[in-house]
Amino acid sequence: MESLPDGRISTGITGLDDVLSGGLIPSRSYMVSGDPGTGKTILGLHFLTAGEGESLYVNLEEPAAEVARNAMAVGIDTEDVTFLDLSPTADVFVEEQEYDVFTSDDVEGASLRSAIVEAVRDSEPTRMFIDPMSELQHLAPDTYQLRQQVSSLLRFLREQDVTLIFTTQATSGVPDDDLQYLSDGSFELTNTDRGRRLRVTKFRGSNTQSGAHTVRITDEGIQVYPVLVPDGHAVDFPDETISAGIPELNQLLGGGLSRGTVTIINGPSGVGKTTLGAQVMKEAAGRGERSVIYMFEETTRTFTTRCTSVDIPVDRMVDRGTLRIEEVQPLVQSPAEFASMVRADVEARGAKVVLIDGIDGYRLSVRSEDADSLHREIGALCRYLRSRGVTTLLVDSAETVTGEFRATQGGVSYIADNIVFLRYIEVNGELRKAIGVLKKRTSDYERALREFKITEYGLSVGQPLRSLRGILGGIPEVVRDPPSLDQDR
Repeated sequence: MESLPDGRISTGITGLDDVLSGGLIPSRSYMVSGDPGTGKTILGLHFLTAGEGESLYVNLEEPAAEVARNAMAVGIDTEDVTFLDLSPTADVFVEEQEYDVFTSDDVEGASLRSAIVEAVRDSEPTRMFIDPMSELQHLAPDTYQLRQQVSSLLRFLREQDVTLIFTTQATSGVPDDDLQYLSDGSFELTNTDRGRRLRVTKFRGSNTQSGAHTVRITDEGIQVYPVLVPDGHAVDFPDETISAGIPELNQLLGGGLSRGTVTIINGPSGVGKTTLGAQVMKEAAGRGERSVIYMFEETTRTFTTRCTSVDIPVDRMVDRGTLRIEEVQPLVQSPAEFASMVRADVEARGAKVVLIDGIDGYRLSVRSEDADSLHREIGALCRYLRSRGVTTLLVDSAETVTGEFRATQGGVSYIADNIVFLRYIEVNGELRKAIGVLKKRTSDYERALREFKITEYGLSVGQPLRSLRGILGGIPEVVRDPPSLDQDR
């Protein structure tokens, strides 16, 4: 049996081990409940094939050959699994017999127990899977006898140092409350309109991670994506200010961005929010740091072309490994899956700058229960990134090009340590752009607004626009002559 560092044993599913704070406690019994098609049997097969010792599959419903074929379809090889096949055969139908495993309650129960005991003693398994245990409910004459028989079976398996997982499929007529009561732990699998979920409803002897964790069944079996818990991931990182790559922008920010903070870049469509974020990643690449951008609203090709045309060579950054671009497909991932992707980039690939483009795309593309839960998810993700010393940039779109000023959209300003805003302004009949800083938690910053330009030579930030007022409304007024922005540069 493959042991984990604290003596636990693996379920064979990394994400589930994380939910269980390290895996299963050996020599105990665990119940997996759920409707048909939720993945109960696949979970049990992962468990059986994850250990180094013998494993025993007691199949009471599907024939062993059918189980093996289904397992192979999701990449699970059952060649080393011993089967105790107690499933019904075709003879039961042909001979017009009712299938209750054997022929009467007393004989059937005794025969089933004898078959399991004999198989355990013969194969000496360290892992065992009974699928489904609820078949035993049809053999027991009453609830008391059922509890006695199951309790006796579980005690026997514990004495043999067997770790057991068993499945149930509760119905209104045959509930599984007694089986849950007798088990040491229970997992509930569900299939909702937002995808499959797993909850740990009981786990004796250890804390577990609460919540509805995402489950995905692929051609490699089951993958579990735990709900992100920000606590417990903190690492030491330098308390320093990093450059945004533009001296005047650094002045606006009171020196630059503090490492390990969250910055919202807010502005209307086309004003240059993502390009500004790319500039920060370009500067990070110059320091030898890795960055990653998650694109919810744009393709890699368009983003690369746009950036290259303004002297931000994201193509070379990708080739050198200092930038990774990830397109997130609409309505495919849950918040937990997206958080798992971010964790892999941060913990395995060493990303120091993360750009999420943008909040609206995240809101529309990442499946979530409601707006409140979505805010909790992105808030948890940002707290996690702070604890890892990652500089995080969130692109937030303003609804209007000019007019009433709003710091952020959708009530996400509380997430930000810094808020940088970009706005269109009209001066002498010409459309220009302005940039300013509304908030910075870690230090003082410049309150003035400056002109912002995107040129073929890169981004530029001008001198403070002290000759104009009403800039945030979009149509500023000149307060001194001559009425020219150029005089403030």
